[in-house]
Amino acid sequence: MYGDPATIRRILTELGDTWAVVGLSNNEDRAAYGVARVLQRFGKRVVPVHPKAETVHGEKGYPSLEAIPFKVDVVDVFVNSALAGAVADEAVAVGAGAVWFQLGVVDEEAFARTRGAGLDMIMDRCPAIEIPAL
Repeated sequence: MYGDPATIRRILTELGDTWAVVGLSNNEDRAAYGVARVLQRFGKRVVPVHPKAETVHGEKGYPSLEAIPFKVDVVDVFVNSALAGAVADEAVAVGAGAVWFQLGVVDEEAFARTRGAGLDMIMDRCPAIEIPAL
């Protein structure tokens, strides 16, 4: 199940507090900007991942997951579905604990690969909606 409640709870409460947000930039009109702020309010460290590698919400940005010099617990994906599978594969390669595809981001093959690699994964959901409900 792409939005399994037990998996959502585990990712948000048990997995860890360092979230790489792929697609996060200083564009306040983008959903990633607001979602990252909500994650921070709930105690998560947000690491921006964007080709521009901008500092966002006080956190240094990186151009890719592999450029981050520390472990990330969750990779939150704000790219279109056609690009999301490659991000999920990169998350597996860097040793992330989970992958979260945002609302509207769906790639069933990436879901199967990521779960097959042993990572938790949520797809087509938003942590900014889910976390306050906990």
